[in-house]
Amino acid sequence: MTSSPVQDVDPSTRRLHEQMARIHQIMAALRHPQTGCPWDIKQDFASIAPYTIEEAYEVADAIAEGNRDELRDELGDLLLQVVFHAQMADEEGSFDLADVAEAISDKMVRRHPHVFGQAARHDAAAQKRLWEEMKAEERAQKATKKKEAMSLLDGISRNLPAMVRAVKLQKRAADVGFDWPDIQAATDKMNEELGELEVAMTSGDKDHIAEEIGDILFVAANLARKAGVDPESALLACNRKFERRFRSVESSAEAAGERLSALSLDEMEAYWQDAKKAEKSEA
Repeated sequence: MTSSPVQDVDPSTRRLHEQMARIHQIMAALRHPQTGCPWDIKQDFASIAPYTIEEAYEVADAIAEGNRDELRDELGDLLLQVVFHAQMADEEGSFDLADVAEAISDKMVRRHPHVFGQAARHDAAAQKRLWEEMKAEERAQKATKKKEAMSLLDGISRNLPAMVRAVKLQKRAADVGFDWPDIQAATDKMNEELGELEVAMTSGDKDHIAEEIGDILFVAANLARKAGVDPESALLACNRKFERRFRSVESSAEAAGERLSALSLDEMEAYWQDAKKAEKSEA
């Protein structure tokens, strides 16, 4: 095991050890087959996985809102998911929470030789390239152990949000030059795909339409990547903007004594434009 970079156990570190041990003990008690919680005992990796994903998104929401108290609570919920999975693994004899902590500690030390070793220190961009090289080497080692053919696309989780996974796939392909030369080429491809969608729409073939919409979304991810924008974050921000403005439309209609479902599209659009103007005036 790689020794910890932290040599002195100060009060804050001691408190951390105590609280990690406490949550570990709490989870063990919840999973106790005789005295634990029936719901917690019933769970397995597959049933808990959706909660793990949900908690990660709630962490992102708290960050977007800038609410540190909420962020603390959501990080706690996410930590609980890690402890839950580790406890189930411990029960079946696969690994335990200490193994999880040790594995990630070893990985972080291994991937930061410029901090924990004698390697030269580079700027952030160069360091990111070295990080990716080390990850690629680790993937190659895993493929060798499994006696599987290696692909540049190995290790990209299929459970990632589709837009996130699209960017990761594109970045891996771009590493060997399989990429649009510039953002204009990606824009041209988007226009081409929109034309193909129009053709599909006239056919009425649902599968064909779905395929073309998928192509458009994939190109949209590529456009965002070429522009240096994270498409998932951009879409999340757009969702929040839509929600904020639609709530304003609802409030305006209610204040006017009108029922939203009774309004025409033009009337709702007028309230929408008012919401946009109000946001710009507050900016």
